[in-house]
Amino acid sequence: MTLPDRCEVVVIGGGVIGVSVAYHLAEAGIQDVVLVERKELTSGTTWHAAGLVGQLRSSINMTKLARYTSELYRGLEAETGQATGYRQCGSMSIAATAERFEELKRSASMAKVFGLEVNVLSVEEIAERYPLIQTDDLYGGIHIPSDGYANAVDITQALAKGAKSRGVRIATHTKVEEILHEGGQIAGVRTDRGEIQAKYVVICGGMWSRDLASSVGVNLPLHACEHYYVLFESVEGLHPDLPVLRDYDACTYYKYDAGKLLLGAFEPSAKPWGMGGIAEDFCFDEIAGDFDHFEPVLLDAMKRFPALERAGIQKFFCGPESFTPDVRYHLGEAPELKNCFVAAGLNSIGLQSAGGVGKVTAQWIRDGRPPVDLWEVDVRRNMPFQRSQRYLQSRVGESLGLLYATHYPYRQYETARGVRKAAIHDRLRAAGACHGEAYGWERPNWYAPDGVEPVYDYSYGRQNWFDHSAAEHRAVREGVALFDQSSFAKFRFEGRDTVAVLNRICANNIDVVPGRVVYTQWLNERGGIEADLTVTRLAENAFMIVSAAETEVRDFYWLKRHIPDDAHCVLTNVTSGMGVISIMGPKARDLLQSLTPDDMSHKGFPFATSREIELGYGYVRASRITFVGELGWELYIPTEFMQDTYDRIVAAGAEWGLVHAGYHALNSLRTEKAYRHWSHDITDEDSPLEAGLDFVVKWDKPGGFVGREALLEQREKGLSRHLLQLRLKDPEPLIYHNEPIWRDGTLVGHITSGAYGHTLGGAVGLGYVRATPGDAPEAVLDGHYEVEVACEKITAEVSLRPLYDPENAKIRS
Repeated sequence: MTLPDRCEVVVIGGGVIGVSVAYHLAEAGIQDVVLVERKELTSGTTWHAAGLVGQLRSSINMTKLARYTSELYRGLEAETGQATGYRQCGSMSIAATAERFEELKRSASMAKVFGLEVNVLSVEEIAERYPLIQTDDLYGGIHIPSDGYANAVDITQALAKGAKSRGVRIATHTKVEEILHEGGQIAGVRTDRGEIQAKYVVICGGMWSRDLASSVGVNLPLHACEHYYVLFESVEGLHPDLPVLRDYDACTYYKYDAGKLLLGAFEPSAKPWGMGGIAEDFCFDEIAGDFDHFEPVLLDAMKRFPALERAGIQKFFCGPESFTPDVRYHLGEAPELKNCFVAAGLNSIGLQSAGGVGKVTAQWIRDGRPPVDLWEVDVRRNMPFQRSQRYLQSRVGESLGLLYATHYPYRQYETARGVRKAAIHDRLRAAGACHGEAYGWERPNWYAPDGVEPVYDYSYGRQNWFDHSAAEHRAVREGVALFDQSSFAKFRFEGRDTVAVLNRICANNIDVVPGRVVYTQWLNERGGIEADLTVTRLAENAFMIVSAAETEVRDFYWLKRHIPDDAHCVLTNVTSGMGVISIMGPKARDLLQSLTPDDMSHKGFPFATSREIELGYGYVRASRITFVGELGWELYIPTEFMQDTYDRIVAAGAEWGLVHAGYHALNSLRTEKAYRHWSHDITDEDSPLEAGLDFVVKWDKPGGFVGREALLEQREKGLSRHLLQLRLKDPEPLIYHNEPIWRDGTLVGHITSGAYGHTLGGAVGLGYVRATPGDAPEAVLDGHYEVEVACEKITAEVSLRPLYDPENAKIRS
């Protein structure tokens, strides 16, 4: 085709992801699309995809996208006339450990939330449905009737045919040499066949995407790994009606493939590939592979599938697939460059994700916002350091294996550790800290007492740290504890227009006297919560914004993009410049007063006050605020003063019984107090009214705020759901997230986050439940509530108010 000199959207990459994006752009009404591919369609990694089409994911929205993909493929051949090889044969996942079976049953419960049929199977039922495998060591499994498989090349060609019928132009053998940009936004691309001016560019370049994005300052961390499969012929008893089989504990999957059996694997320690770059002529290429590396998987497979011992190997295959540091793909608009979108890093599930990825990317471009909460795959979650080649090469070998690893609660990464450390990291280790990794930060999750090794022993039940964290929890409730929260994202916002700009973005009123801390949300135009944070007024034209480590990049760029071009404002990320030590508990005041001449009394230092206090040889900023529901202060300390300040607090703390506490205790404490956690309990799909946060919405402040009109409309119509706190009456079961909530036998919602309430004496969670608009909020409390845990329903008590200290007497003492 003749290359046009301009269009609305350029899609880079002709794999199944890029072609799906182009197809869905046209379907969404954007036909002026050009897809450019360096070689041939599917010639990168799509062509060798195994073809599995599964639907059950670890979260509700990801499962919805996978279900849409499956539905799309079912009708694609009829729509386009292009064969797709799609077959709905169902899938079966088996468990060779009790913990794996627990995980599968929890997944089956979660599937009920969105109506996906998932059947729990006994060992006898597994043997009946798949008689070719050995089942003596199994505990059970699950069956999903609507799963299947397809031919990845044929699916891509069908999507391409559908896209072209709607006006999309596809240019193969066209290499993008440069992404053009001007004034911080996309201007087009320069190819080896000429320039194309465009309003949007979507990077769907698979394993080439990282370098392409990096060339324009966009952070897109991914790296290729070797991925193996073997094709067996003459397998006794093989027939096309067998379901796709996943033997997670052996890291393997099995699929009928045109009279043969395809065996693939996601081994625990994979091998990164392409460290020296990818050959310019790479096209439908295989890579050499290492049979010795794959042999242990093959031997285990023969134990599970005895017929393989007598079958012949027709093909031993090794090809590259791109993986990300957290095994979640990258999607959305890059924060660094306006109108630059990405859809890459699919972690070997590209075919079974492509339909959903294409659909939401197209809707995001068309509407200027994501259609649903996509935070877990949002490219804004990535930290700048993560595009380091050395970091990626260290991490992605673990990423591949985690696809089939048991997804234990609180499981920690083992590779590429120690990237970001608090200044007191070594002191915390000496105190017994077991550090977890979050967004590159080493954070103390729990503390091991003397004689206990600070390492995890994972389980779906009470893990080895449960009692130790419970002791930390009680120390906060009854005495005083120290938390390291240096990973907080911290920004300074200064300039003569800061009040007007920030007050427009915040739902609460931040035009307060200097020295006040304001808890607030940032909303989108639909009234959804984009950020949940605190704003401290330092001076007339200076503010400190504190948010979660998880949203450092997202929140920084959200604010930056909402600063008018003519506004006099300077936004600076000062996260690395300050550490944070939090002192929490009824004795927090006594401890801090012993360290400072400043007045820490309730009268002299009221709740939501922030000011500098003298401590040791320096000054720290003390903010009286809490995320645990007790009296306490967060101390913001210049990094170079952290060690001395910590030493003095610990030395003085001996008199008051100071205990070190970690993030597991923080989570159980905040859950008891029903404090919301952004990305779990509140997202860009949830409003402050639904979440019970209307007390921090200042409806009538001058100038209004983003999202006000949407909230007014919602308030007028009435709410269709409310966020409740739930406590299981049986003290034994544990809840984490996505467990179904039942009311009088009807499914009404699901748990958004959960932890064990050591003070309340049972597992506690938050979750939205359906309501009738116009009814009083208290109406949702009527009825018999149950939470389903691994297919068993547990009676729960519910409340709209915190079950712990509903009057907030503790924090204002």
